[in-house]
Amino acid sequence: MSKPLEGVKVIELANFIAAASAGRFMADLGADVIKIEAPKGDPLRYTAPSEGRPLDWLENTTWELENANKRCASLNMKTPEGMEAFHKLLASADVLITNWRVQALQKLNLDYESLKERYPKLVYAICTGYGEKGPDRDLPGFDFTAFFARGGYLHSLHQASDRPQNVVPGLGDHNVGMNLAAGILAALYHAKLTGEGEKVETSLFETAIYNMGMMVQASNYDGAARNYPIDARNAPTPTNNCFKTKDGRYIQLCTPDYNMYYERVMRAIGREDLIGNEVYFPILTCQQNGKTQEVYDIVMAEFAKYDAAEMERRLTENDIAFGLAQSWNEILQDKQAEANDCFYDMTFRSGNTRRLVRLPVKFENMGTPEYHRGPDVGEHGREVLKEIGYTDEQVDAMLASQALYIREQK
Repeated sequence: MSKPLEGVKVIELANFIAAASAGRFMADLGADVIKIEAPKGDPLRYTAPSEGRPLDWLENTTWELENANKRCASLNMKTPEGMEAFHKLLASADVLITNWRVQALQKLNLDYESLKERYPKLVYAICTGYGEKGPDRDLPGFDFTAFFARGGYLHSLHQASDRPQNVVPGLGDHNVGMNLAAGILAALYHAKLTGEGEKVETSLFETAIYNMGMMVQASNYDGAARNYPIDARNAPTPTNNCFKTKDGRYIQLCTPDYNMYYERVMRAIGREDLIGNEVYFPILTCQQNGKTQEVYDIVMAEFAKYDAAEMERRLTENDIAFGLAQSWNEILQDKQAEANDCFYDMTFRSGNTRRLVRLPVKFENMGTPEYHRGPDVGEHGREVLKEIGYTDEQVDAMLASQALYIREQK
């Protein structure tokens, strides 16, 4: 079966993760995504040491995650020839994705206002750190800063007695990338129907605020949301918490309606004697009596009597939502993830086989997308330019003048 985006051409003028992940999603769905990369390579190619991986051009798991199934042309857009080639690519494209800062785009006349009249059907998609307006619009933005810190994660989601939680790369970026992809697809549908292009914008900061929306809104009121960070023992719903088992594992429960789940939790932990206890139930009575900490302590004490496997069995029998806190290495071997085709085992040019993560959206009739490795710097430059009318002699001339670069593959 044909893929949903076959025939769609995307030019990706972006580095690092967020915007690139939107391009990866479209590439998986059949779009021809052409990444425009500087000769020295996207900085994402060099992040291995911070992730604990070997720095190896032939084996870069992060690069594959964000850039599989794309092609790459390396244009020196500071040269007239490079800029001319870029505009020829835009003239044949349906979508431009970028995460360059606005002032850099304006300097090269590649901002939306400069392009919308020249390419009226183009969907122009931009991802920034903090949004295109406001006093901080020109600040550099990464998910560590614009998403985790400015967006409320670091301040709120840790125990009150501890320093903020550790952060990991890509979490905020992937959120933003999928939001950007959703906007692109809506604008692309409109463009195909009407011939009218559109500008789509989102940012790490805006996405974090949306993700935190329930608690941001709850902070309108004098209540728990205004008191974060808190210690788990002081949570307003004591069973809606993470508890430690006998063998040192943590299991997160989700009991958003305490009254609905109270009896189930007491059965699961073997405290049927507390069912119907008028001091601990219902939740408003428990809170008014100042007994929420007692309930937390009771549940924690009972969890400590069982190992994780036994506790998981008890929770399952009582139909309580829970999740064992897994390590990343455990996730790689998770049978539920395997059953849902979350992984792809790639054999790299280094000769090593590594397990990679697939994108989380699936289509029944299309089937699982192929997984082609991410491109080398400029790898497809010659074929991309020949597709828009360049001759081999013209491509050779651009290579000689360094308006075009193709990294020698090894």
